[in-house]
Amino acid sequence: MKRIIKILIILTTTVAVIVIYLSIYGIKTEKFNNKIKKNVSKINKNINLSLNEVNYLLNPLNFSINILAKNPKILLKDKSLDLSDVTSNISLKSFINNQFYIDDLKISTKEIQIKDLISLTRAVEGSPQLFVLDNITKEGLISANINLTFDLDGEIKNNYQINGAIKKAKFNIFNQVKIDNLNLSFNISKNQLTLRKIETNLNSVKLKSPLIKIEKKKDIFFIDGKVVNNQQNFDISKLEPILGDLLSTIVIEKINFNSINTFSFNLNKNLKLNDLKLEANINLENFEIVKNPLNLKAFLPNYTEQVKFEDHKIKIKLTKNILDIKGEGGTYIGEELEQLSYSIINNDGKITFDTKFNIKKNPLIINFLDYKKKKEDSSEILLKGIYKKNKELIFKNISITEKNNQISIKDLLLSENFKIKDLGHVKLDYRNKNDLLNKIELKKNKSNFSIKGKSFDATQLINNSMDDDESSTIFENFNSRFDIKIDTTYINKNDYTKNLFGNFTFKENKLDKLNLESTFSNNKKMNLSIETNRQKETITKFVSNYPKPLIKRYNFIKGFEEGHMDFYSIKKDGVSDSVLVIDNFKVKEVPVFAKLLSLASLQGIADLLTGEGIRFTDFEMRYLSQKGLTTIEEMYAIGPAISILMDGYIESKKLVSLKGTLVPATTLNRSIASIPLLGKILIGEKTGEGIFGVSFKIKGSPKNLSTTVNPIKTLTPRFITRTLEKIKKN
Repeated sequence: MKRIIKILIILTTTVAVIVIYLSIYGIKTEKFNNKIKKNVSKINKNINLSLNEVNYLLNPLNFSINILAKNPKILLKDKSLDLSDVTSNISLKSFINNQFYIDDLKISTKEIQIKDLISLTRAVEGSPQLFVLDNITKEGLISANINLTFDLDGEIKNNYQINGAIKKAKFNIFNQVKIDNLNLSFNISKNQLTLRKIETNLNSVKLKSPLIKIEKKKDIFFIDGKVVNNQQNFDISKLEPILGDLLSTIVIEKINFNSINTFSFNLNKNLKLNDLKLEANINLENFEIVKNPLNLKAFLPNYTEQVKFEDHKIKIKLTKNILDIKGEGGTYIGEELEQLSYSIINNDGKITFDTKFNIKKNPLIINFLDYKKKKEDSSEILLKGIYKKNKELIFKNISITEKNNQISIKDLLLSENFKIKDLGHVKLDYRNKNDLLNKIELKKNKSNFSIKGKSFDATQLINNSMDDDESSTIFENFNSRFDIKIDTTYINKNDYTKNLFGNFTFKENKLDKLNLESTFSNNKKMNLSIETNRQKETITKFVSNYPKPLIKRYNFIKGFEEGHMDFYSIKKDGVSDSVLVIDNFKVKEVPVFAKLLSLASLQGIADLLTGEGIRFTDFEMRYLSQKGLTTIEEMYAIGPAISILMDGYIESKKLVSLKGTLVPATTLNRSIASIPLLGKILIGEKTGEGIFGVSFKIKGSPKNLSTTVNPIKTLTPRFITRTLEKIKKN
């Protein structure tokens, strides 16, 4: 009995030693190499596995044998790929029965060049995709662990897994997208690739991503993932090759931000990117635009193409080439920080916007409305509209609210040069630069308009009209009729008319016809008409029994009283030929005139000018105007105290050059009285001695005029002729 027990112990110990030895050290043999190679070839029949000795280790717990091959090689024609090891597992029963059915196969690679792997794969299967991939890959290392399982027929199951890592990879995709220093780990299963812990530089922009998934359906790769950015600075222009023309109308220089981004897109078999979708939540510390399509300088004097954003919260969505941006934060206009919220949608170059400005520190100007926000007041501006590819700008709604001031404009169409091409509705209720109330409403009826209201300041319109500045027009390609009726219309800050009514018509952007009538506060009337005839001459007529409010606009004339004004002008090809006639008026102060009288030693008349004023019975001026140059052909004035004949030119805001003759009335009467027969009839027989008058010259800049005078002994025939004409007329 003891002997049996001893034998059993020896056998048990021997078996245990053998099991332990086989489990730890195994058996090295080449006996089954061909069978291992045969199973590997099931991956691809062109693959040949080079093996040396293979170690077989016993796994007693599950009655199987683990197979381990160190440093094998994959051979393919003249190419080879070094592996780290190949392991597999077979059942103990199949091994004993010499059937050798492999349940799984694990292949581990060393760090190898990505291009070598692509080259080897292309030798197995030369697809176009691999050709493109080979061309865009520049450098990098890859290592992988390949886990395969086999069914009872020895075929590879679909539950295979490949995981590994890529280090220091570099790709150049058609010279548009450059990927540098790519590091990541990956997992591959059937039709799916998962990337983790990604760090790279995309077009010199540092990116990190915790996860990106790539799924293959037929010949299309679907990619989605998440990118998280810490705060950084980079030049967004380097992303233009990726975003295409989505930012063609906006040039962005630098960004300082952090963000959380999700994205998805697909690649076809030619690796062309399609259906890019992007969602980004951005904390924008600094953002600088150096070029943008909106030119707002006419409204915001401090505005430039270079716009800076500060501390913005922004959400960006990109779907099917539609870029949707929503945000709010601080915005610099010039050097001042204002608050802005906005929604901008760029759909194939068509930009839809909805913005809200809170402007406090910057001026806001609307020249054609004579509106200016005070710097210290706060304005809320709502802008909603569309910027088209043809550079037209449609404001569906403009709303400006500042204390008790409100301006509302709807359906305003502006040209590329910010000229008005059309508008739908305007409602004004505000006080302008002159602190005058503008309360009117413009309504569109088909192609025509009506303007009605309680009060309107027309100072700006009158200034533009009398300055003859064509460039000041606010319209472009405009063809409409306006019917107007306003209770109170201001000509300047203090003077106004009542019950202004009439109409005016624009044709091809030009004022074609106008008829306006109104009554001054003293019940004196005025009438203005403008009409373009068949010869394309624009004829302007203005008649007023109360010219004082219009004369007051000229700062160099003070104390103008009484009078009757007739103005007539013909304009063609940019040249205006005008006649201004004023009868029976007096003036109290004309600084240049006073200096002229003083230099001519006519102190008595000079005293009269600054006292009660000098009366004139007739004033007539004929002049030509063209592009800022006014040429006075003749200006003649006659009165009980003095007469003047003058000509010259005035270059707007630059130079004044005038010359003429000035004659006291007593001298003039003596001169005319000396004319045989006619003088006796007109003046009488009283004569006297003395000079006839003085000649003078006035020249210099408008703010620094130089005046010179010279006594004359004889009046020119022209002066006497013009005087006689006036006397006869009277």
